[in-house]
Formats: sequence, C-alpha cells, structure tokens
Amino acid sequence: MNTTDVGATNVHGVNPQHLVEKILRNRIYDCMYWKEQCFGLTEETLVEKAIELTYIAGHFGGNQQPSPFLCLLLKMLQMQPDMEVVMTFIENGDYKYVTALGAMYLRLTGKPVEIYPVLENLLADYRKVRFRKTIGWEVMHMDEVADLLLREEYFCNIALPRLVDRYQLEAMNLLPKRKSALDEALMSDDDDDMADSDDDSDDSDDDDEEKKAATVAIDVKVDDDSDSDAAA
Repeated sequence: MNTTDVGATNVHGVNPQHLVEKILRNRIYDCMYWKEQCFGLTEETLVEKAIELTYIAGHFGGNQQPSPFLCLLLKMLQMQPDMEVVMTFIENGDYKYVTALGAMYLRLTGKPVEIYPVLENLLADYRKVRFRKTIGWEVMHMDEVADLLLREEYFCNIALPRLVDRYQLEAMNLLPKRKSALDEALMSDDDDDMADSDDDSDDSDDDDEEKKAATVAIDVKVDDDSDSDAAA
C-alpha cells in the first residue's frame, strides 16, 4: 500500500514519494485517512476523493495530524498520474480544492517551463479557499496559493523543489516574457483610446463635410438673392 507504482519514474532524481520528507511521510502512512480512504485508489477514484476536499492544509493540531489534502498529494506521488490528468485537475472550474491539489502536484514534480505558465494562469483565479493552519484557519484566494507556490520554499509543510528564476528562462528563450494582468489592462485601455481617437477623427471629418455643405448652400442662396435683386 505504501510502495510507489512500479511504472513510476524518478522525479528530480528521487522516488516521487521521497519529495515528502520521511518523518511527514511516515506520519501520513500511519493516519486513519490514509489507511481508510486512500487504500486501493485508482486515477478515477482519486478524482472522487479530491472532489470531497473542503480545505487546503499540511498537518494540523497539537499532534500534527496530516490533512486529507496532504494524503491525496502523497497518493498522487505514489501513483504518478499522466500529466493530462494533472492538467484536468488544475483547469477544472468547478472544484477549487481539486485545482489546488493539481497545482501543488505540478509544483513538486513539473519542470520550470511547465510550472510557470500554468501557475501564472491561476494568478487570475480569485476563488476563495479555506486554509487550515497548524492552529486555526485562514481564508485565502486561489491566486494567493499560486503566488506562494511560485515564491516560497515551503507549502503545506513540504519543501518545494528549487525553481529557476523566470528571467533566466526568458533569456534562454525557453519562456516568452510574461504579461501581467496590469499590462494587458493597459494595452486594452490603449486600444480603447485609439478606437476613441479614430471615432473622434471620423466625427471631425463628418463635421467638416457638414460645414462645407452648409457653406455651399449659403453661397448658392446669396447668389440667388443677388440675381433676384438684379432682375428687380
């Protein structure tokens, strides 16, 4: 039950389960959720368990009890699901804790060129999530979770693999320069301003045409009046 799938490959040079430190890993193996809920899980039934999650956490309480989130994460490391399954977890819009679980798994096992684009997309995800701390609770948003996964060395009591700086990947042309939501908003405003300017220019041209037409009409009327006076 605690062995890694025979078809799994090493991640960052180690057994995938060893990405979770031994003390924490053994604590997960000993907890009731692991023994009762994680036994015999397949990729399909793992999804069902992930949908049931109601909060994000590492371990909690005075006895440092592993959370269901942590247990399912270790189960994913043990099973090593296809990346297509992981992306389905992350991109689903209905179950936010499934998204968080997939994002955490990707951060542990993915390559930097995979991690940055996917987690940066979550920076525009503002769904509220419950985070259970060692003592107490906290309300966070999904974009905060993504930001922590990109910046911090630990998350949910697990050491995160070192992430190469994004600018280095950009310098090697492995990633395009990132456009933030602010950059996109400014570009959108510029496009709107240009459109407004074009509209104003069109309106100005229309006004000029109307003025010319009015001037011609006045000149014609003046000429007609002059002819009438001469005839009189």
